[in-house]
Amino acid sequence: MRKPRDYDAELQALTDKAKALKTKKRGQLGELVMATGADVLSIEQLAGALLDAASTDESRKEAWRKSGAAFFRGDGAGARPGARRNASGASASGAGPQPPAGEGGAA
Repeated sequence: MRKPRDYDAELQALTDKAKALKTKKRGQLGELVMATGADVLSIEQLAGALLDAASTDESRKEAWRKSGAAFFRGDGAGARPGARRNASGASASGAGPQPPAGEGGAA
């Protein structure tokens, strides 16, 4: 006879994994903002720039994609000195620093 599956435990494990991935994504986005030097912008300016970027045409997005790929390869421009090394290291390993305890953690 087969052992019955514990659907509640599986669902909880998937929920926990989704939360961990979301937290990791937030951390990586924050690292990217700092690595590109965009952290000097006000939150309103950054939000406005991202809104414009999301609604722009595909040819411009492709140009940005190429520029971003160059940035991560290390031959891009526009980042603060030393930031490019940190950004490419974080993307290559896929792991960024963990948020401090109590921030964006499990509820």
